[in-house]
Amino acid sequence: MARDFMDYNSMVEDALRLVVRRAVERVIAEGLPGNHHFYISFRTDFAGVDIPEYLHARYPEEMTIVLQHQYGGLHCDDEKLGVTLNFNKVPEHLVVPFAAITAFADPSVNFGLQFHGTAMAANSARRNGPAAVKLQEQQPAAKAETPAAPSDGSDGPAEGGAKVVTLDAFRKKQ
Repeated sequence: MARDFMDYNSMVEDALRLVVRRAVERVIAEGLPGNHHFYISFRTDFAGVDIPEYLHARYPEEMTIVLQHQYGGLHCDDEKLGVTLNFNKVPEHLVVPFAAITAFADPSVNFGLQFHGTAMAANSARRNGPAAVKLQEQQPAAKAETPAAPSDGSDGPAEGGAKVVTLDAFRKKQ
C-alpha cells in the first residue's frame, strides 16, 4: 500500500471537528433548539485542557460532559470551547480544545462522531509544548459508559444510543 503523504485521515478529522465547532457556535447564538443536547468526551490530559485539579484527578484520561439544561458561559473560538458546569452544585469553568475531543453526540437526533487521532495528537502536543500534567503512555481511550457530570441531573445517555460516524469504515486495512 502506498504511503499517505497527504495525511488524509487528519484532514477528515479536522473537518469533522469543524462540525462540532459549528454546532457549539449555533448554540451560543440561538440556544439549544428542541430536545437537542450534546455529549462531549475529551482527553483531560491533552495540552490546553483547563479543568479543576479535582476533576483531573477523578478523570485523568477522559471525561464526558453534557450540555443540556444547566450550563453557562458557553463560548468558543477556532481552537477551543469553554463552558461553566455545576459539579456537586459548584460551578466550574472548563476549557476544551477541539483537538482534545474524542467523541461528540446529540442523542436527540441519533447523531455522533468519534475521533481516533486524538491520542497521538495529545502525545505530540505534550512533547512539543509545556506539560502541566506528566505525560503517561497513551492507551486507546475507553468509551465512557456514562457522562462524568450530566448538567441536567439525568442518569446518562438516552436509550438506544446515537449512530456514530467513524473513519474506520473508510480506511483501508493494512
